[in-house]
Amino acid sequence: MRACAEIDLRAIAHNIALIRAKTKAQILAVVKADAYGHGLIPVARTAVESGAQWLGVALLEEAIALRQAGIEVPILAWLTTAGDDFEAALRNHIDLSISSVEIFDLVLAQARKIGVKPRLHFEVDTGMSRGGFLEQWSAFINSAKAAADEFTLVGLWSHFARADEPDEPMNRVQIEEFEHFRFELESAGIKTEYFHQANSAAALTNPQSHRDIVRIGIAMYGLSPDLETMGDSQSLGLIPAMTLKSRLVVVKKVPAGSSVGYGATARLDRDTTLGVVALGYADGIPRNTSSSAKVSIAGQLAPVIGRVSMDQFVVDLGPDSIAKTGDWVEIFGKSGASVDTWAKAAGTINYEIVTRIGPRVPRIYLPNN
Repeated sequence: MRACAEIDLRAIAHNIALIRAKTKAQILAVVKADAYGHGLIPVARTAVESGAQWLGVALLEEAIALRQAGIEVPILAWLTTAGDDFEAALRNHIDLSISSVEIFDLVLAQARKIGVKPRLHFEVDTGMSRGGFLEQWSAFINSAKAAADEFTLVGLWSHFARADEPDEPMNRVQIEEFEHFRFELESAGIKTEYFHQANSAAALTNPQSHRDIVRIGIAMYGLSPDLETMGDSQSLGLIPAMTLKSRLVVVKKVPAGSSVGYGATARLDRDTTLGVVALGYADGIPRNTSSSAKVSIAGQLAPVIGRVSMDQFVVDLGPDSIAKTGDWVEIFGKSGASVDTWAKAAGTINYEIVTRIGPRVPRIYLPNN
């Protein structure tokens, strides 16, 4: 095996338990994007076993895959678009998010055709200006009331723009805006069982936002929503679940003055030992981390040197290294470099680092026991 991503399911269980202890709300485990790169089905099963009452995904096909795997808890799919297989969604009892009159009409039309009553969540825009009803809301309420017998309204929901900045006044404004939408819905006589607004950051820091359900994504995987405003994983009590590993496929002595990699962007200032790691940007290693990130080998950090290639990159092991071909390298994980340090090197966020790890890297699961 040239590389693998070890997924510690015990860490995921721990992170869910930590958030469960902070709230009376139900837990919706967000497993979109292949569970943030950790593996859709194993993570979903672990989440349910650990007390999550709901699962959430972006895409309908993700929700259908969960049902095909035999997972029976409520599943919410929120990025519903024209052309989606709404029939499959309805037959698999998948909750659908509605953000526009057009999608509402399409879902109801398909529901009438097959004789199924859909389970819906209405999304409202409280300030993010992304998904959710805004100027259509008043007119939509009238349409929804007229068709009230044709669907079950399970939830009303919205999403924070700056919950990872706990002291940001916009969070309070969004809570107030959500209450306005809620009041208009209830004033129209439309009832729903659940209200949900909190994401990971809000679940960790803003109890006022918890309502009936909290949706936990990045925190479930043991990563901080924002290092600067909320602190790192350890300070939040979270345990990162993914460790990315690869092997050294070449180890060799290289003299001072040698250039390294495409474009000869790096040049050695001393005799040293270089190692070639069997991962590249085709596997999700960010190319723009060239010569700025580090890996861990036998507990020692070694810097990346030269450009990251499609399938491999080079690290400077140092002149006295005793590493050999076949040795394992930890790209990020428990013993050296972290997801956060790689994100900093790439000028991005930890979310992107884990979700971009590609399908060529097998996932190995450490059991939840």
